[in-house]
Amino acid sequence: MSILLNTQTKLLVQGITGAEGSNHAKLCKAFGTNVVAGVTPGRAGQEVDGIPVFNYVADAVAKTGANASIIFVPAAFATDAIYEAVDAGLDLVVCITDGLPTIDMVSVRRYMRGSKTVLIGPNCPGVIAPPEKAKAGIMPSSSFTPGRVGLVSRSGTLLYEAGAQLSAQGLGQSTAVGIGGDPVPGTSFIDILRRFNADPDTDSIVIIGEIGGTGEQEGAEYLKAECKKPFFAFIAGASAPPGRRMGHAGAIISGADVTADAKLKAVERAGGTAIRNPAEIGKVVAAALKT
Repeated sequence: MSILLNTQTKLLVQGITGAEGSNHAKLCKAFGTNVVAGVTPGRAGQEVDGIPVFNYVADAVAKTGANASIIFVPAAFATDAIYEAVDAGLDLVVCITDGLPTIDMVSVRRYMRGSKTVLIGPNCPGVIAPPEKAKAGIMPSSSFTPGRVGLVSRSGTLLYEAGAQLSAQGLGQSTAVGIGGDPVPGTSFIDILRRFNADPDTDSIVIIGEIGGTGEQEGAEYLKAECKKPFFAFIAGASAPPGRRMGHAGAIISGADVTADAKLKAVERAGGTAIRNPAEIGKVVAAALKT
């Protein structure tokens, strides 16, 4: 079992006729994902690798039964693409696009209140469920293998690295989720951790966090109160200077509580295992789970 997507997921690709959209539509399909449609206004009737293209999300849903979307639309139009996907009643929307203004995401979060749609991103690598052969994302499939470790990360490249390290230790993943590093994400750590906690096929959880915000601390407190599964965390940005944004828009030290050290200490207080070297993620998790 996985979270967010599975073999029943019918994926559509918004922006499929662009270079990135077409490339990753093909890669998702090659992995085993049921990619049923693409959407680009004005391109209805075309095909990309045998995938039919529609003008509107609603048309694609009506004709194909699509229930999930991945967005490769430029930042200037990505907010409207999210609104369109939400209005179509999709279960899952993954927005890969970066550069969305924070105020736009505030509006998106408000717009989504009461909807059933789960939004991953923006500025994220997406979701992959190796046991289900389902992917709505841009991550290299070779980094991930089927297993029972739930993996959630703000960083895309560290998601891939953690997946590869865990796989090298014989620890496959039930689902790997990249939530993105923007200040206002569609889905938070705690949202994903609740799903992993409820998933009977996820036995342990690995969190990859960053400086900035308090999502990691909130997630740790939730796990302490509600979860009996072992959990681990690595926080990037230990040497970042205060007040300077490091990579992601949300990765900035704006107080003592948002540093890497503060987050790792919160994880330890909650009963989790703090990992302080990114090269040791797989080894630390494997050693703890084998004892």
